[in-house]
Amino acid sequence: MKFLDQAKIYVRSGDGGDGVTAFRREKYIEFGGPDGGNGGRGGDIIFEAVANLNTLIDFRYTQHFRAKKGGNGAGSDRTGAAAPAVVIQVPVGTQIMDDDRETLLADLDKPGKRVTLCTGGDGGFGNANYKTSTNRAPRRSDKGWPGEERWVWLRLKLIADVGLVGLPNAGKSTFLAATSAARPKIADYPFTTLHPQLGVVRLSMTEEFVIADIPGLIEGAHEGTGLGDRFLGHVERCAALLHLIDGAAGDVVDAWRTIRNELEAYGGGLAEKPEVIALNKCDAMTPQQISGRKRALERASGAKVMVISGVSRQGVPELLRDLFTNVQNARAERDAEEAE
Repeated sequence: MKFLDQAKIYVRSGDGGDGVTAFRREKYIEFGGPDGGNGGRGGDIIFEAVANLNTLIDFRYTQHFRAKKGGNGAGSDRTGAAAPAVVIQVPVGTQIMDDDRETLLADLDKPGKRVTLCTGGDGGFGNANYKTSTNRAPRRSDKGWPGEERWVWLRLKLIADVGLVGLPNAGKSTFLAATSAARPKIADYPFTTLHPQLGVVRLSMTEEFVIADIPGLIEGAHEGTGLGDRFLGHVERCAALLHLIDGAAGDVVDAWRTIRNELEAYGGGLAEKPEVIALNKCDAMTPQQISGRKRALERASGAKVMVISGVSRQGVPELLRDLFTNVQNARAERDAEEAE
């Protein structure tokens, strides 16, 4: 299935039904009087996050959603039927943005979360509603209120615990394939990964977390160079970032700084997230190269650097355990905030 993380759609709630002018006319009833019923309520537009979706591809082919009008009132004081709501199912992690693409209208970040984006119009009053002691035969009835309409942008931000970042060909796809059941495309040329990928890492029967692999970043990505930085939104919700650096490529410090600069330029709190640095492809380096590049990277970053190989899995179990510790800490903080 093709991955699509942005879509623009049109939504319109239903108009309210019209009230009716009617009078009671029955045999042997001397004074009939008005009995026109009210109109029914128009249908709402509701968005719902569901767990079995992971792309917005459906909205490429269906871009207009309209709810039905409420039923008109009728004689004998009968109210029109309310129109059913239109429920639009979206993947968990979908944000609903206004047409300006900046104003956040709703964030559906949990399965089952629902939001009513457009409310259906109220039904109009029938003439029975205007009966008074001085106006016993009103002939006034109202039209239903119009519904709401708007163009909105849907933006999907994947729900993952750990985000993979790095330059192209840093070994992110190889690492994802080695640690999970995901099967991303792997090749020896830059920008092999064109769309975000998710993989579930299982350390034991009760310990697991989700890793998100995004296309590689290059210098100037925040200005649109390469594939740009639009895919960084998929790691905004992560508990930690795994920064993979190709140790065999040479200047590892420059590679680390390039990605850090792009994270800071993007914003969204990415630069402040816990970062686990891994020097990848250790099987393609000599022990002297590993030692020297690790020390240089630790001096520049001021953090511990782990040495791994996604192909031979050297150092991978220790790295996964370190990542899971960050995930556990983030989950505990989130549970504490929800408990308050």
